[in-house]
Amino acid sequence: MGSARKEGPFGSDEGALRIHQAIARDLGTAILTGKYKPGDLFEGEIEASERLGVSRTAYREAVRILIARGMVESRPKAGTRVLPRNRWNVLDPEMLAWMFAGEPDPEFIRDLFELRGVIEPAAAEFAARRRTDDQLATMREALDEMGRYGLSTPEGRAADQRFHHAILAATRNDALSALASSVGAAVSWTTKFKHRKKLMPRDPLPDHRAVYQAIAARDTAAARAAMAELLRLALADMDIAITEPGE
Repeated sequence: MGSARKEGPFGSDEGALRIHQAIARDLGTAILTGKYKPGDLFEGEIEASERLGVSRTAYREAVRILIARGMVESRPKAGTRVLPRNRWNVLDPEMLAWMFAGEPDPEFIRDLFELRGVIEPAAAEFAARRRTDDQLATMREALDEMGRYGLSTPEGRAADQRFHHAILAATRNDALSALASSVGAAVSWTTKFKHRKKLMPRDPLPDHRAVYQAIAARDTAAARAAMAELLRLALADMDIAITEPGE
């Protein structure tokens, strides 16, 4: 295909360097929404690329993205088959974006909050013990931006991500810090989902400030408790958003 643009179901604004990502997104979303179920076999590479109006190379690269996320496996002569859900890398930030592009499974949302409930209170406790002044300043600046923009805006959600990233970084634990991109993506997408219909009635900024104040005071028990309470209230807000009727 070279660098030329190609018309097709993905539109003319998708450059050749990105067309495989668009195909992966659409196929991944189809798997997540159940259009393709575990055990289902994809059509052949030639048939799929002709149907989509793309090169075989672009389609092949898209399938490789899905393979890397554990969603499918591809074997010579056996074809490409959808793998069971327990094989999927559900914490991959891009897969989280695919999930929240539609109407995500409420049980999976609660799974995310359970995971955060295991990780983040402990991270806040470690951060209270180990944080540097520079890391504390990063948290404070993120809080200021959250207050300035609000969590219903992309800028506010980005600041929210930075706040949680800074806490994980302040643990000085490489294994915990490695989870920052996944936790940050979960924070961003669940927050965006909560605000998708209307502004939430409760302002979560005080919850974040309570975590910050405990970390600033190096109060480890208070930091753990404040983060646990932040997550409890966030999940309650999410339950409201899930059960709200569509507009």
